[in-house]
Amino acid sequence: VTGLSIRHVGEHFQRSNSMISKYFKKILFTFLSGDIYSKYVQLPCSDAPIHPTIHDNPKFFPFFTDTVGAIDGMHIVCAPSLEERDAMRNRK
Repeated sequence: VTGLSIRHVGEHFQRSNSMISKYFKKILFTFLSGDIYSKYVQLPCSDAPIHPTIHDNPKFFPFFTDTVGAIDGMHIVCAPSLEERDAMRNRK
């Protein structure tokens, strides 16, 4: 949730990196299992209307017209390499 590395989480909880990685994978596979995934994850239909946040904003609408999904305040972690960081700075 916070985008921290395994090393930072391990330091915070005083556990080894392998222990954090092991339980992260267990939780990830649990959430991806058929029971939880099919019950709680709903993918948008291809004929779903364009979300008002996209449609009413001139910054988004011409570029996201035919995309499936929504801009709802979700943050996607971007960790570019050292060479690419200057080009990615201040990008949303």
